[in-house]
Amino acid sequence: MRTGPVTPELLRASVIAVPPLARTEDFSLSIPDNRRIIEHIEKGGIRTLLYGGNANLYHLRPEEYGALLEIIAGAAAEETLVIPSVGPTYGTMMHQASLLAESMFPTAMILPMQGFTTSQGVAEGIRHFVESFGRPVVVYIKNLGYLDPEDVARLTEGGHVSFIKYAIVCADPAEDPYLNRLVEIVDPSIIVSGIGEQPAGIHREHFRLTGYTSGCVCLNPGLSQEMLRALNAGDIARADTIRKLFEPLEELRNSISPVRVLHEALHLAGIANTGPHLPLLSRLNDSERKAVEEAACNLLQLPTP
Repeated sequence: MRTGPVTPELLRASVIAVPPLARTEDFSLSIPDNRRIIEHIEKGGIRTLLYGGNANLYHLRPEEYGALLEIIAGAAAEETLVIPSVGPTYGTMMHQASLLAESMFPTAMILPMQGFTTSQGVAEGIRHFVESFGRPVVVYIKNLGYLDPEDVARLTEGGHVSFIKYAIVCADPAEDPYLNRLVEIVDPSIIVSGIGEQPAGIHREHFRLTGYTSGCVCLNPGLSQEMLRALNAGDIARADTIRKLFEPLEELRNSISPVRVLHEALHLAGIANTGPHLPLLSRLNDSERKAVEEAACNLLQLPTP
């Protein structure tokens, strides 16, 4: 596992894969299947893994956290950056800070808490966590009202931020007042598009964001990595051609559930046995599973155009 600092160059060099977390039928963490997922992603040239929402860390049992850190660090290749998440509640993230402080992870992502928060309060909580952890964090902006751009800028100026995952969904990604303001006061080289392949090209072209996170990259990592190369080369047309290849599975994720679809897609495509969803989620029904299997297998088999 890579332990050096996170730089804009790293963010440009690899798609940030956001994989699911494989479990056995008794809901315990599956060491061999999580290793299979990581190895499949790495074989496609991906060198950054982020464990967050797709891994359903929102509902992780506190006593599992240490085992999770050992599994994901131990399975990754020497040059792979691995980023765990913490939270989303203040108490949970502060409890996890002590475990992370003893680890070699260079950063961690703060899962966004919804409800009973203010922007100033979230910023204060992030500062507390960074002080305990001893390293800067990934700030995940998913909803309006969670963190004002000015508070994000102050956290960045204070050395509390390694990078920002931006994932507010807009009807037109090119028309985004929040992101317009954010890139005015925060260096866009430390901001990544956080909603997969679909808005990544627009976020690069219109807002100069550095890279992007993806769940579907876990199915065909080489294809997603080629899209990032095209964006880095300024070949927007080629990037858009590749982007469209991810649409069928992404549309199912959007219409059913991003987390549930991706979790089962990796199993249905034969990459790893991801096992049951950790409650409070449930399995797909038969018709959903059939559609997801077709889209996942098709994506897995696609060559780079």
